[in-house]
Amino acid sequence: MADQENKELGAELEGYKSKVALTTTATLSWSRDLIFEGRTARGYELDFDADAQWGCIPTEALLLSLGGCMAIDVVSILKKMRLEISACRIALTGERNPDPPQYFRAVEMVFHLTGKNLDPRRIDRAIALSRQTYCSVFNSLRPDLDLQIRYLLEEAATA
Repeated sequence: MADQENKELGAELEGYKSKVALTTTATLSWSRDLIFEGRTARGYELDFDADAQWGCIPTEALLLSLGGCMAIDVVSILKKMRLEISACRIALTGERNPDPPQYFRAVEMVFHLTGKNLDPRRIDRAIALSRQTYCSVFNSLRPDLDLQIRYLLEEAATA
């Protein structure tokens, strides 16, 4: 039975992210002090501020990008597995190197998933697929990053 599920999931995931552009562009403009305005090619804006008064600091954006990429993957995969998910939130904690360069040494992600009849085996599989195959952000980071992922499940209220 598990082999059949894996084959079906493999077929459904075939082509996942196939529409991703192989080249990504963005611009960053110095506004004032240590404040920069970023704009994606699609027009989305993000402000960076070394003092975190007018925008996020770049490492916060990186931490959110990692969480966002994995969340999109996991929810997409779980939906393809036909799991009923009604909410997903991720709490992220990043531990940085004390000396420059102050890269992330470790990141802990805690998925808070709400839904009906959530299957831990399938959730483990979705997280593994994101981590090993699909999460572009994770796979762009240092290979020695210690990424710990766990999840908490909550059964959705019945109407």
